[in-house]
Amino acid sequence: MEYLGILVLVVLFVVLLLLGVPIAVCIGISTIGTMLVTIDFLPALTTVSQRMGTALDSFALLAIPLFILSGHFMSRGGIAHRLIELAKVFVGRFSGGLAYVNILACLLFGAIAGSAVAAAAAIGAFMIPLMIKEGYDRSYGASVNVTSATSGLIIPPSNILIVYSLASGGVSIAALFLAGYLPGILMGMSLMFVSGILARKNRYPVGEKVPFVDSVKKFFDALPSLLLIIIVVGGIIAGYFTATEASAIAVLYTFILSVVIYREIKFKEVPQVLLQSVVTTGVVMFLIGTSMAMSWIMSYENIPQNITSALLSLTESKLVILLIINVVLLGVGTFMDMTPAVLIFTPIFLPVAVELGLDPVHFGIIMIMNLCIGLCTPPVGTVLFVGCGIAETSITKMVKPLIPLLIGMIFTLLVVTFVPELSLLLPRLFGF
Repeated sequence: MEYLGILVLVVLFVVLLLLGVPIAVCIGISTIGTMLVTIDFLPALTTVSQRMGTALDSFALLAIPLFILSGHFMSRGGIAHRLIELAKVFVGRFSGGLAYVNILACLLFGAIAGSAVAAAAAIGAFMIPLMIKEGYDRSYGASVNVTSATSGLIIPPSNILIVYSLASGGVSIAALFLAGYLPGILMGMSLMFVSGILARKNRYPVGEKVPFVDSVKKFFDALPSLLLIIIVVGGIIAGYFTATEASAIAVLYTFILSVVIYREIKFKEVPQVLLQSVVTTGVVMFLIGTSMAMSWIMSYENIPQNITSALLSLTESKLVILLIINVVLLGVGTFMDMTPAVLIFTPIFLPVAVELGLDPVHFGIIMIMNLCIGLCTPPVGTVLFVGCGIAETSITKMVKPLIPLLIGMIFTLLVVTFVPELSLLLPRLFGF
């Protein structure tokens, strides 16, 4: 009977997932089912509701709906188009330049919006039709867009890094934000490297060089958008405001930028943007609540402690254990959304990582990078489906161009895993 709770939890979750039940509902039902077996009926229902309520009673989590709202303002406020034009200035003139533009634009937009889905939709809506028109393969354009869009979850500001801070017990959000820059940029460079090889192999067209006068104009046109990075992240690092306060400033700034300065959003459209943000926030918060309830029952059943002991007794090699953790997280990312994956698996693997001598900030970046790759893979890759929809192609047609890009992402993941300074250099420079 010792492992009955674990068995019920795993079986219920897997069966519900295979039946196509939404992930948040899978987590909630499997948690309640486990508690019914291990505790009792009334205490189970009471505990689940308490854990969900307690999980959401956090000042730090207030940053998530605010960053979601600012992301919606950005995705509809003309910011994506201006960042694409700026990216063309820097990389558009190379062979296969539109792929480079797609990647760089996603890096810039992701760094501002902090959402992979928003980046894939906003940048992809412009870039994928343009790439198709210029003779690029439809599935290749979608693959480039999908993989590069995930960089926004590594480069701050990033909602998922805030979630990891909550799950890890309070790792500094500012340190996590700083830690994401170099790995995120390295991820973008690896995708550009692979795209360059594919561009030469398929003889994709060379883009036109942008005249100097136009380059200056495009830079200043995009500058107000880029300033958001300095205002938000710079303010957090300098200690002027917290991540939650920074998210409120981001909302105000993007509202002024999109509605008043760029005028891409009309005042009458603002309620619609607010409604979309509320719906997205509701989904995310429900995921967080149920995931924290599952995390509690897993701790009650001593699952994290048992897994830590099992991994450490399996081998004394730090290299092997880290590879096992990476493989497991890559597998988790293929069938579970990032938010519940972080909340459920951080308490399981973080103690192992700390026991091996890893910094919690470094491990957070490793975990997020693993799960970012999962967003690009079926069956639950949300960003993958967005890219398919925009390009009007199928997942099966995307497999061939997607695999080399995924290999580049996995290579970057391994480099970041075994070179901690890539994640820890900037936090240490700024005293975190």
